[in-house]
Amino acid sequence: MTIYKLLSVLLDYPGQELADNLPEIRQALENCQDFNETERTAVRKFLAWLESADFMDIQADYVQTFDLTPEHSLHLTHHLFGDDKNRGPALIDLTELYKDYGVEAVANELPDYLPLILEFVAYQEEGEAQAFLSDAVKVFTVLATNLEKAKSPYAPLVRIIENRASLTRIAA
Repeated sequence: MTIYKLLSVLLDYPGQELADNLPEIRQALENCQDFNETERTAVRKFLAWLESADFMDIQADYVQTFDLTPEHSLHLTHHLFGDDKNRGPALIDLTELYKDYGVEAVANELPDYLPLILEFVAYQEEGEAQAFLSDAVKVFTVLATNLEKAKSPYAPLVRIIENRASLTRIAA
């Protein structure tokens, strides 16, 4: 499991499948060579939070955080365009990019949904993934900052993505 696949799973809606598979996810984290120690520690803390809290509370927190708070939206074009008419063409371009790679977008999700984007980059080489994500590094910065202000446990996960998206990051 690559770092992007694991982050995709953790940033997606926390359904029963996530709850049932936390031990396997923890093992995947420990086995994944893509993480540096700082990233691994942040994900361990997040998993500890998932394991210690009531799962219905986690689900409610997720909805409140990402679905009901626009500045925390996991739909990246929302941060760039809001409800502006230019958002539509950006979504179409992203859908076309997925098609160019032979990826079918999930019918019930917009193509700019961060867990879907992470699924997509999980199958790319690290340099290509970094270049793709670098187009949204400013969005990741804003999103992580907003989540930190709200003291969200999801903030460190977005910071990992932001760091990896930065073309100037120092390899750890």
